Amino acid sequence: MPYADADRTLRALAAAAEGFGRRAIGGLHGTLYHVTSLQDDGHGTLREACRAKEPLWVVFEVSGDIHLHTYLRVSSHKTIDGRGQRVRLTGKGLQLKACHHVIVCNLQFEAGRGHDVDGIQIKPGSTNIWIDRCSLADYDDGLIDITRQSTDITVSRCHFAKHDKTMLIGADPTHVDDRCIRVTIHHCFFDGTRQRHPRLRFGKVHLYNNYTRDWGIYAVCTGVEA
Repeated sequence: MPYADADRTLRALAAAAEGFGRRAIGGLHGTLYHVTSLQDDGHGTLREACRAKEPLWVVFEVSGDIHLHTYLRVSSHKTIDGRGQRVRLTGKGLQLKACHHVIVCNLQFEAGRGHDVDGIQIKPGSTNIWIDRCSLADYDDGLIDITRQSTDITVSRCHFAKHDKTMLIGADPTHVDDRCIRVTIHHCFFDGTRQRHPRLRFGKVHLYNNYTRDWGIYAVCTGVEA
């Protein structure tokens, strides 16, 4: 991997992305936050870290499932770093709303339930985001949605499985402001997912070195000025 050396030093991951999200630094300049609880909320939980206003580099002292009862909203300048543990989010997903400089690495997302529930929802106007080495499967809506003027985003080395409408970029044909969207998707494995790898409206997307196996309706769809 071009950033293999980044795994030798914890914070070397910051700004190691390729493509449009390459400037994402996450919580590089923040303190280290240790997740010690798999509960949905409370002291030592991922939710407590994500809602903090200050920059944080979040690491996990525990492995296991975190069942989210509501979307987990991530504030700006956060790195959620699951390297070294196996952490799976279920029930709901991450919501990146109007936030900047977020890195999400080495998490699993599975079995998200509810109307409009995505694994990772990025909107509106979020910038400098890097989603790296995550596994996403079986949500009621999308696995990753990038819409409403969110831009400068990289999705790399992720595994997508057991899903229909996998990745949407650009909300709908009326959102002309999504022309600003810029996303890079590389070295991802779309494994038996049915469609949207991704589906793109407006915007610009780099796609390279991805593997799409056993798609159902289509692999990539571009339209509306994409």
